[in-house]
Amino acid sequence: MPQVQILAPVPSALQQVLSPEALDFVVDLERRFGPRRRELLADRVARQQRLDAGESLDFLAETAEIRAGDWRVRPAPADLQDRRVEITGPVDRKMVINALNSGARCFMADFEDAHGPTWSATLEGQQNLAEAIRRTLTFTSPEGKDYRLNDQLATLIVRPRGWALPEKHIEVDGQPMSGALFDFGLYLFHNAQELLARGSGPYFYIPKLEGHREARLWNDVFNYAEERLGLPHGSIRCTVLIETITAAFQMDEILHELRDYICGLNCGRWDYIFSFIKRFSAHPERCLPERGQVTMLVHFLRSYSRLLIKTCHRRGAHAMGGMAAQIPIKDDPAANEIAFAKVRADKEREAGDGHDGTWVAHPGLVPVAMEVFNQHMPGPNQLDRTLDDLTITAADLLQLPAGTITEAGLRNNVSAGLRYLAAWLGGRGAVPIHNLMEDAATAEIARAQLWQWVRYPGGVLDDGRKITPALFERTLADELELARQELGEAGDPAASRLDRAAELLRQIVLQDRFEEFLTLPAYAILDETAGL
Repeated sequence: MPQVQILAPVPSALQQVLSPEALDFVVDLERRFGPRRRELLADRVARQQRLDAGESLDFLAETAEIRAGDWRVRPAPADLQDRRVEITGPVDRKMVINALNSGARCFMADFEDAHGPTWSATLEGQQNLAEAIRRTLTFTSPEGKDYRLNDQLATLIVRPRGWALPEKHIEVDGQPMSGALFDFGLYLFHNAQELLARGSGPYFYIPKLEGHREARLWNDVFNYAEERLGLPHGSIRCTVLIETITAAFQMDEILHELRDYICGLNCGRWDYIFSFIKRFSAHPERCLPERGQVTMLVHFLRSYSRLLIKTCHRRGAHAMGGMAAQIPIKDDPAANEIAFAKVRADKEREAGDGHDGTWVAHPGLVPVAMEVFNQHMPGPNQLDRTLDDLTITAADLLQLPAGTITEAGLRNNVSAGLRYLAAWLGGRGAVPIHNLMEDAATAEIARAQLWQWVRYPGGVLDDGRKITPALFERTLADELELARQELGEAGDPAASRLDRAAELLRQIVLQDRFEEFLTLPAYAILDETAGL
């Protein structure tokens, strides 16, 4: 194809994923919509410069009529009416089977924060989902255990990469292809007709939107893709993650832009905390306490969650709760009970506030979340809970939480960032660390807080010590040695990438410029052999 370069070999077993027809489709999407994507990314840079200069965030004056208007989105299809528990995870064969079999209502198959985007893993993920849809997906572990799909499966929803992330292995007219258009386009091309024939449809989670103009681009992509593939209008359905502070001020507008396609919004809590730090990174007075203290009960997060519920239900859309990062702790029953109690309390808050469903990261937590929502939500959803008396202001969304920074909190951020990067560089995007399932979003919080703490007056431990670059370096050296021992003893291949991970973490934390996304410099040194 003229001016299209595939910069990595396509394994013979995956040739059908990137067939000439499929490649033609995704390249067409890139040529039509890639320039607008790049313009919107430039707009992000300009907005950040204005925020750095002191511009405040508020609800948009120019879209007040949309917020005041009486309109609703299209009703969700039958298999997205009840979403009380959704499980999320990467797109490897074992995870896809276990998630679809988990008893959750939906499975969000992730090409974004839980995915290590090696070329082979990305193509294999597309193949795995195509086989799952056709009920042919199987897996045999190295120990000989067979995995098969059950008769009753969760509804499949796919999360492509966000607008910022490229697919570096394909260049179109001299530019790296958009990872979002690549992931979306391949999945839609191969599976839309099959899904519709089976009574479902091509469903997507859309991540990291910064505002309604970025949502409009997705709307135009959906509309064109349906026409190009001969799909009935509205076949594509999506849920948007509200995981940036700028998008929190434009929830009505995002729903309105996507009103023919959207089913709901989701509280992407971890990326939201990261975005709160990032967008105010130039302001020393907005230093957050350690991440363990920034729970959904603090005012700015509870406000955002409840505003999302009110906004969605007014417009007939589902209001999805956030991720429980805890995982079962098999070798410590007492610690396991504490973890499950945290999950239960979090889900009781969500169901009690009016959310229509929630997320878990491990099949073992599906029954806990399901029990809570079954108790509090006897119907398929809570769209009738409109929260008419609730008022959330800009000040509510921007209120800085109180709290402290402990040495344990400092070490936890260093350890999580280091260990996650070491795994990610080897192609693993969802990593159990200290009994939590960490993905790119939680690693982003860890490194963003470290960046804040080493340079701003608020970065002080509760014992009075300032978190200086030297203290960070000493902590990194300690945690690096500890990780070498623990991962080495466990035979974890991430141990071989710890030095590279430490250098990347050091660079990101100590450089003067706040790195927009951790995954962008990490992608440049991703170990492509890891997924082969």
